[in-house]
Amino acid sequence: MQLATYFERIGFRDVARPDLPTLRGVLRAHVLTVPFENLDVQLGRPLTADVGAAYDKIVNRRRGGWCYEQNGLFGWALTEIGFDVTRVAAAVMRAERGAIAEANHLALLVRMPGSGDTWLADVGFGGSLLEPIRLGACEHLHEPFRLGLRRLDDGHWQFWENAGDGEFSYDFRPERADEDALARKCEFLQTDPESSFVLNLIAQSRTPTRHSTLRGRVLTHYDSSGATTSSLQSPDQLLQTLAGVFGLDVPEIAACWPKVVTRHRELFGEG
Repeated sequence: MQLATYFERIGFRDVARPDLPTLRGVLRAHVLTVPFENLDVQLGRPLTADVGAAYDKIVNRRRGGWCYEQNGLFGWALTEIGFDVTRVAAAVMRAERGAIAEANHLALLVRMPGSGDTWLADVGFGGSLLEPIRLGACEHLHEPFRLGLRRLDDGHWQFWENAGDGEFSYDFRPERADEDALARKCEFLQTDPESSFVLNLIAQSRTPTRHSTLRGRVLTHYDSSGATTSSLQSPDQLLQTLAGVFGLDVPEIAACWPKVVTRHRELFGEG
């Protein structure tokens, strides 16, 4: 694995040092380049938390990935640069989902040499964060998202984001993850029949001011004026959307179109 090749993949061209400008620059370049996607899960291809596999997929094959892949790769790169990186096991929507949510998200806490500050740096939550945020109660505008951190009464921190359609969040303790728990949940999320990643095709990407989400047939663009939604009508349109909006060239995903249509009918009662 070569750091320079990763930088080429994400378009980062500055000198890399273990400082805040570099952390901001690498995170922004990654988020604006690498889409969040679960196409391999839909195709029944096993995924792991192995950083080498993530590097091959995202850098060599120019794909996207989900949190275990994206933050795994990003954390490796930051460590190579000289940052102190802590892999954190987070729980998405813990208040609603309970204990089953534990370790269903990999996030990163990052420190710079000689600094007492800790930063949440997350490229694997669908692309809301455009730059790292200091660990502490805060609120920011990363257009089109309002997002921030709040401290919960039980000692967890909660990262939250809102693009105008309600909060989406994850909770975490600022401590090193149980890697076995992350590996087990990575396996569970791609094999359990009730997992949202098994049930739904998902892709997400962003520009500096717009966020795009494909969930099954439903394509939604969020910007400062609100959300616009459309519905894909054919496997060809699916391939065109994945390539044109998300930069993903995966022609074999067209075989999943009947499953996508069936799931849409289950959710919305329409074909």
